[in-house]
Amino acid sequence: MQNQATQQSRVRRTVNDLVMAEMFLVQATIESASVIGGGLSELGRQVSSEQADSERSVTEVIQNTAGQAIEAYTSRFKYLRELIDSDS
Repeated sequence: MQNQATQQSRVRRTVNDLVMAEMFLVQATIESASVIGGGLSELGRQVSSEQADSERSVTEVIQNTAGQAIEAYTSRFKYLRELIDSDS
């Protein structure tokens, strides 16, 4: 009987971890999309502006946007791992 309770507890914990991971994924995806949208807006302003030399280069904008977009996922994954490890 105790073995069944232990198994149900493990399944419940696994499902809870999965739900938390999905919530973090959705949150990171929304933040990442916002960052990418901001980067595209900045690139659009550079293209329409004749003063592109005074602004950041296209490469810098793309690299910065990519770094910020991936950071949303890495920070949430790290936080999720800390939550899971603290429950163990």
